[in-house]
This record gives sequence, C-alpha cells and structure tokens, in this order.
Amino acid sequence: MTANRCWWSTTDPLMTTYHDTEWGSPVHDDQTLFEFLILEGAQAGLNWQIILNKRENYREAFDRFHPAKVANYTDAEVGELLNDSGIIRNRLKIHSAITNARGVLRIQEENGSLDAYLWKFVDGKPKLNTWEHSSDIPTMTTESRALSEALIERGFKFVGPTITYAFMQATGMVNDHLVSCYRHQELAEGNQR
Repeated sequence: MTANRCWWSTTDPLMTTYHDTEWGSPVHDDQTLFEFLILEGAQAGLNWQIILNKRENYREAFDRFHPAKVANYTDAEVGELLNDSGIIRNRLKIHSAITNARGVLRIQEENGSLDAYLWKFVDGKPKLNTWEHSSDIPTMTTESRALSEALIERGFKFVGPTITYAFMQATGMVNDHLVSCYRHQELAEGNQR
C-alpha cells in the first residue's frame, strides 16, 4: 500500500526522500540550521528541487556549512564559488552566505546557540498546523515575519518572511504536512523517521 504524501513530494525520488526523512522534522543542530538558512536563501526566485539537486555540491563548496569557516571566506574564495557550476552562481546570494555566517557566530555568542535563538520564535516547540489542502498553507505567517525582521535587523540577507517561513517548514518549526499525509501524524506524535 502506498503512503499518502504531500502533493509536492511525488514528482521526483529525491523530493520523496527529502519529504519522508527531513522536511518538517525538528532540527536543533546549529550547522544544519545554518545549512537550511543558506539553501532557502539560495532558493529565492527558484524552485526547491533545483536546490535539492545541488545540495551535495553546496555542502562541498561551503565547507559543509561550518559557519566559522564560511564567515572567513576571502575574495579569492568568493571568486571560486562564482565559477562553481555546482551551485547557484549569484554574487548576492554567495555574499549573503558569508554575511549570514558572521551573523550566526554573533547569535551563538549572545544566545549560546543558533538553535536557542531561532526556536524562541515558536516558543521552543513545533507549531502543529492542520491543513487539508495545499491552498490552505500560507506563504508567510506572523512568526515568519517576526523572525525575518529580527534577522534583517541583525544584518542577515535573503531572509524575507516567505524565505523564513520555508525555513521554518523545512526545519520542523512548523508542521505543514497536510493532515492526509502520513508524516503529519508521525511528526505530531514525535515519531520521526
């Protein structure tokens, strides 16, 4: 018997695996949170499948998303990234990754971890939504606007409220699986795969 999944995850095996094992699962690891922050920003104006297909290249190009390494990238390293066909070669997005890495280091210094800082925007636990149709799911929320404003105030780039909401969905800060999707209940019960 085939499990019911969210509509967007059935078009490509990589998307299905991502849906079944990651999307909506709560993330509390700073390095992974930074990775999603960069990848969601890279997605701006594009579709997630493009980014997902380049994810391993991004991990290689951006030192597996170690914020301390990315924060210290030189002009020469930026030049290498601009010539790397395995990633989105957008100068603004590449510079935003460096800027955001520096912001992450400041957040960690002030709050102990990026995790502690980000999760306070949902009171420390995933927000469980009960969407029945894809058209019910918003592109931004009060929480994503608050997170966006806070990050922008700290100098972060490519963190508008739509991007921060996609980030919140990806990292499990909100459970936006449709109620008909098997992952909705699984995550609601805390039985992550």
